[in-house]
Amino acid sequence: MAADSDESEVFEITDFTTASEWERFVSRVEEVLNDWKLTGNSASRLSPEKGSYTSGTWCEKSQDINFADFKFYITHHFLKDECEQDEGTDTPKEDVLPLAMQDLLCMNNDFPPRAHCLVRWYGLREFVVISPGTNCEAIISESKCNLLLSSVSISLANCGSQVPMFVQIQQKWRRMYAGECQGSGVRTDFEIVQLRKVPSQYNHLSGLLDIFKSKIGCTLFPLPPVNIAIRFTYILQDWQQYSWPQQPPDFDTLLGGEVGGVEFGKLPFGACEEPISELHLATTWPYLTEGIVVDNDVYSDLDPLQAPHWSVRVKTAENPQCLLGDFLTEFFKLCCKKESTEEVLGRGLSEEEGKENSDISSALSKLTEPTATVPITKLSVSNMVHTARKHIRRHRRIDESPLNTDVLNSVLLYLFPDAAVEKSSENIKSKTAQPNSSETTEQDKNSDYNLFLQLKSAPSDSLTYRLALCVCLVNYNYGGPRAVAHLWQEFVLELRYRLENNYLIYGLAGGPPDLRCCLLHQKLQMLNCCIERKRARDEVRKTLDSSKDRERRVSGGSQNSRQAPESAASTTTSQGKSWDSWSDSEDEFFECLSDQGEIEAPQTDGGKDVSKSKAEGRLHPYNNMTLLNSTEPLYVPVTQEPAPMTEDLLEEQSEVLAKLGTSAEGTHLRARMQSACLLSDMESFKAANPGCVLEDFVRWYSPRDYVEEEVVDEKGNTVVKGELSPRMKIPGNMWVEAWETARVTPARRQRRLFDDTKEAEKVLHYLAMQKPADVACHLLPCMIHAAILKLKEEESVEDIPSVKKNIQQTISQASKLLHPPNRDYKKLEDFINQLMVMEIAITRARSLKAKFSVSEDEKGEDTDELEKFVSSLLEEPEVAVIGAGQGPAGSIIHRLFINSQRLADFTSDEGVFGDMEAALLAPMDEDLGPDRKLPGRSSKVADFPPPAGREILLRTCVPRPAPYSKALPQRLFCVMMRDEFRLAGAFSTDTSFF
Repeated sequence: MAADSDESEVFEITDFTTASEWERFVSRVEEVLNDWKLTGNSASRLSPEKGSYTSGTWCEKSQDINFADFKFYITHHFLKDECEQDEGTDTPKEDVLPLAMQDLLCMNNDFPPRAHCLVRWYGLREFVVISPGTNCEAIISESKCNLLLSSVSISLANCGSQVPMFVQIQQKWRRMYAGECQGSGVRTDFEIVQLRKVPSQYNHLSGLLDIFKSKIGCTLFPLPPVNIAIRFTYILQDWQQYSWPQQPPDFDTLLGGEVGGVEFGKLPFGACEEPISELHLATTWPYLTEGIVVDNDVYSDLDPLQAPHWSVRVKTAENPQCLLGDFLTEFFKLCCKKESTEEVLGRGLSEEEGKENSDISSALSKLTEPTATVPITKLSVSNMVHTARKHIRRHRRIDESPLNTDVLNSVLLYLFPDAAVEKSSENIKSKTAQPNSSETTEQDKNSDYNLFLQLKSAPSDSLTYRLALCVCLVNYNYGGPRAVAHLWQEFVLELRYRLENNYLIYGLAGGPPDLRCCLLHQKLQMLNCCIERKRARDEVRKTLDSSKDRERRVSGGSQNSRQAPESAASTTTSQGKSWDSWSDSEDEFFECLSDQGEIEAPQTDGGKDVSKSKAEGRLHPYNNMTLLNSTEPLYVPVTQEPAPMTEDLLEEQSEVLAKLGTSAEGTHLRARMQSACLLSDMESFKAANPGCVLEDFVRWYSPRDYVEEEVVDEKGNTVVKGELSPRMKIPGNMWVEAWETARVTPARRQRRLFDDTKEAEKVLHYLAMQKPADVACHLLPCMIHAAILKLKEEESVEDIPSVKKNIQQTISQASKLLHPPNRDYKKLEDFINQLMVMEIAITRARSLKAKFSVSEDEKGEDTDELEKFVSSLLEEPEVAVIGAGQGPAGSIIHRLFINSQRLADFTSDEGVFGDMEAALLAPMDEDLGPDRKLPGRSSKVADFPPPAGREILLRTCVPRPAPYSKALPQRLFCVMMRDEFRLAGAFSTDTSFF
């Protein structure tokens, strides 16, 4: 029983000191306000300057807070410049109104463009918003809304904050906010009403004034005047009466069927659609008072032409199709493809290519046939291969070709313009591919020409640059990857044809490959070097193939006859000329040096040294020096030129040398590989200076390694004595070893350092194995180079400062993206998008200038004003029209709306096109008379359409809620659109006695 009595006395204990979820939420809001230092009175700040809401910097900072398991975002919005200008000032008096209440009456920033909706509706420069989280449901329940508002009120009161705080309620798309601002004995309630349709009784200023007066409930008589600001917005969407943004296609040209088509070598530019979708004209009456203007359901004084302030903003089309951007995008897509040439071209051309290879093989087999009808000395591999290739081309069906024959011929003629000139073989061979030196000098001074150095592309007048333009155009207009593969095959065939026939490749500067350019350009330069070497040998062979030389070779000749051409050559050439021109033998190079014993053996004639007569390959004496062991002059020898190399060969060579390791054997082998050119020069030096020693060679080749000093001999005379430097005396020195192994061999009889035949075949094989995507990747720097030059050219016409600045930034960015060996294609794609954005900006400027242009007769002082207006329209969110409807820009805008209204009036009826044309060509307003009636029409045509949006701002300062209360600001912002009616009110109350 005792146990039962104990159990009956147990009861539940409720701890009322435990904080609820609502209290935790309120506490969390207070913590955030304290962290952001939004407590206390901030009314000491100055009133915002006119236009500061548009030109100033708006900032925001956010934090997450939770109400139980419901997530909220609390965000502080503030105008940076205004909030920082008066930091550190003394605390104001308690009777001063909060800053937000002062802003309600400020007229300096009515209707700010592109601002937060609360800034536009209430004119606030600082406020806090609590909104539901991203994935949280909207707050629709009235009880939840009231709970949040009470939380806000308690938080503001506890913190003493005078910053207005809002809570977002209802669905987010409705932009509904409820809020509060507290001060010392004052409070402002922010309320919003939003409807789908405008009630008829409130569709004008008179009805809105009735709402405003009834809401403030002021019992004073007469009432204080209500300040009014009105803004009507008119939208112009019809640009059809203006010219097409692109030039119409020329159907007489090769590219006649394409909009924006251009000739080969030029990139298209501009939009294929109107880049400016709408023009918004805002007519504003900023300072009105009740009774000055009449606007009711019967009559309105609000004529847009009479508005004292006009402002314009443009709405741009989203991602308009632009030609340059499309070309670059398709070219970049080609870079990312992985199909091989066989897969791209398909089975038909692959079989045809196999047939071609078999025919070439059969052509090659004819070389071994003993029954050839043509003498074997007249046959060559190149002309037989070329004959087989022409045979295949002749039998290729045109309909199977991915690229139209006319287009292909046009492309090849553009790439190789020298082929269009009918010249003899000799004239064509003598044609140089290197640009004129004077032109090159002028181009070097041009920053646009030297842009290829930054982008690692190719000069803008080079074959590689032109090839990139052609590949891009063919890829976009004539069949994509298949057409590119076909063009590339024909391009490689043309290169082989030029190699076989000793025709220099047009559009390539002479000399070794320029490592500053892209790899493909280096390969083409390497091939041109091979053709130059081959031409030089053929020219020497042709010169020596005379009847006298032929008789000398048949009879065996004499030693003196072999010396004659050498001596003549040595007296007519200068240092720096290629060794090819010094050859006096039919066989320009010996692969085996079996006859050097006779040359190396010393020869005398009756005690007289005749070594001088055996010297070969001399250029000229060197600085009046003599050999150390004789009185003969020291001659500069004719040497082989170093082998030109492309960057991939240099990298391959570096890898091979690095793999040799650091062992003694590897180091020795690496040194020998690197001393091939040194050995060749030593052999040439020995041939030019019989009887020379290593010291003689060092004096010419590396003077710093021969040390001379003055010494006194036994007779007391001062003489100059020289010796090799210490590094030359190191045991196992490579120079000493190479000198001992070097033979007496002139350059013309040495093994070639640069085998042009082998290197040319390697280049052609490398090019033939490239996939269409590989070709595009090689040419991508050139395409970006061309796109930047096109943008600079178009921008210079339009003169857009922001685009000019962006172009300079893109050049710096492109130099970083294009130089690394492994390109980041994601970043390159983003970079191309940046180029497209600049093209759109230039196109928009061009469209606006066309619409705000004046005829030659009308040009004058207003021209500069119009140009400035258009430039500002591109850079700023909203631009004021100087002179409103009576200014030069306003007159053009007025004309635009009139033409649009005429077109809309005629198209509304079932008229004919002749009537539409007559309407557009009809006289302007000043010629129509006071009623502005068009001929043949009974009704008057309005200059402007009905406003798309009407905004009316009502402000006053009245005591509320009692006549003896403090006079406080009251504000009502009204928005009337076709599908929306919104009232945003801020009503202040004196809470001192309530």
